[in-house]
Amino acid sequence: MKTHISLQTADLERSVAFYTTLLDVAPMKHYDDYALFITEEPGLELALNTAARVAASNDTHYGLAVDSSDAVDAAIARLQHAGLSVDIEVEETCCYAKQNKVWARDPDGRRWETYAVLEEVESSANCC
Repeated sequence: MKTHISLQTADLERSVAFYTTLLDVAPMKHYDDYALFITEEPGLELALNTAARVAASNDTHYGLAVDSSDAVDAAIARLQHAGLSVDIEVEETCCYAKQNKVWARDPDGRRWETYAVLEEVESSANCC
């Protein structure tokens, strides 16, 4: 099983560059007005479609759950190497779990987190 997400983007080439870095994979399809990324880990099909205007929501974010802090560190390195601005959280409690994570925004302003759960906890100081 794979999750399918379809997002509109105002700048397909910048978005392709961002998602290639975030997902660590090149798009399976790439046309002037469309790109499709398919990954096995995580099981994801991400479609990008061009649109004249895109309004990112401030009350939504997307996340990639990874198996280890090493995978978060690899995502940090990829994102920073690509010159992207990142926010790094180490051993932060969020959503009833202690986590390591990195946040980045796509060219249309959508927030993405790549995170590893270190341990489950009984309280949550804050949530994403």
